[in-house]
Amino acid sequence: MTSSTDWPLWEVFVRSRRGLSHTHAGSLHAPDANMALRNARDLYTRRNEGVSLWVVPSTAITASSPDEKDSFFEPAGDKPYRHPTFYEIPEGVKHL
Repeated sequence: MTSSTDWPLWEVFVRSRRGLSHTHAGSLHAPDANMALRNARDLYTRRNEGVSLWVVPSTAITASSPDEKDSFFEPAGDKPYRHPTFYEIPEGVKHL
């Protein structure tokens, strides 16, 4: 018999009623995606906090390292055209 620690780790993302995007809610162990989704529902949306759930295997997530933040994000600093300070807003545009 396998224990729950032998099951893969899943990351859970919940979209709340008020939010437009999913936010990371936590992690759980489950043998497959369907069980991870059911367990996430029971664990993270007990009080109707969410309207949508995502479960993703932790092994499928690739993240940058906080230790390398300077060298990793530095190239974007020398591209001032990415910032809207150089653009003029036309008169007729209301919601920008």
